[in-house]
Amino acid sequence: MKYLIAYFKKRSFVLLLICSVCIFYHLYFLCLVTLEQPEDLFYLDFLIFVFLVCVGVWDFLRFKKLRRNLDFLLSQDTVIWQPDFSFEYADLMEHDARIYQQQYQDLYEAHCDLQDYFTKWCHEVKLPLSAARLMQERISTPVLRADMKLQLEKINQYLNTALVGCKIQSHLYDLQMKRVNLADCVRTSIHNQQFFLIQKHFELDIEYNDLSVYTDKEWLVYILDQLISNAVKYTEGPPLLKIRMFSEGQRILLTVEDHGEGIQPADIRRIFDKGYTGQNHHNGRYRSTGMGLYMTAQMIEKLGHRIQAESEPGIYTRFTITFSDSRDYFYLT
Repeated sequence: MKYLIAYFKKRSFVLLLICSVCIFYHLYFLCLVTLEQPEDLFYLDFLIFVFLVCVGVWDFLRFKKLRRNLDFLLSQDTVIWQPDFSFEYADLMEHDARIYQQQYQDLYEAHCDLQDYFTKWCHEVKLPLSAARLMQERISTPVLRADMKLQLEKINQYLNTALVGCKIQSHLYDLQMKRVNLADCVRTSIHNQQFFLIQKHFELDIEYNDLSVYTDKEWLVYILDQLISNAVKYTEGPPLLKIRMFSEGQRILLTVEDHGEGIQPADIRRIFDKGYTGQNHHNGRYRSTGMGLYMTAQMIEKLGHRIQAESEPGIYTRFTITFSDSRDYFYLT
């Protein structure tokens, strides 16, 4: 019975149209024939009726078969759409849309769970790392103690990078956009990288100015950490780090310059691409992942700032971060 009701609902327009046409032609022929010959008209009506019933029964059986098959498919928990299915079966598309939505939700929840687990793991690793730092102070051999401290500092740096990477990918992290002092951010980053700067005997040439920008301080400090860390890793000439901050019209610029191995002209436009390591192989000292500057560019974009690089191979590399007044963009006052 349910298939019969569904059939009439599906074919209601066609059935109504056929009935209307039959009634129209019946009245038309009724006006043409004489009263002495009505049996011819009734016979014609009977033939048409039998024909329509036969066609209707055939169409209903076909509809019932397709509908049963469709009901079976709709009971499945998998995507069932095939190119040869008719677009008139909206139920198929609705079914597949629900399946895709559920699959997306499952993947999103799995991604969030993995991200939460990884973030928790990074925080938990910091505890034994702190203990290892205390233990390395007890090492009597100065060279071994220094080497151990270097490796521990690298692990801590990588953990911080992983944590920031999780925040970049997380939709739950809210940017803390507020007015911050640029010099304070630079000082914090220098403090974070002081071990590596001292180890490489870097000379610092920093001009501090009392300038404030609207940004997320934690992210900006990480960006500076990344730029300074690259300067330390890839230095070849005199270990010099120059940082400048100045205003230019309505903008504030921050430059970080080093006298390292530089960037090849063919690489300068692609250094912010994900996984791009460039043509420099850093004399085998470091295995670049191509993720540091990519994450930096992602953060810069989300913060509403701009970053550009210029370099001469073997002479210098300079990164310039441009801050514009983004209060209106982030609805700040």
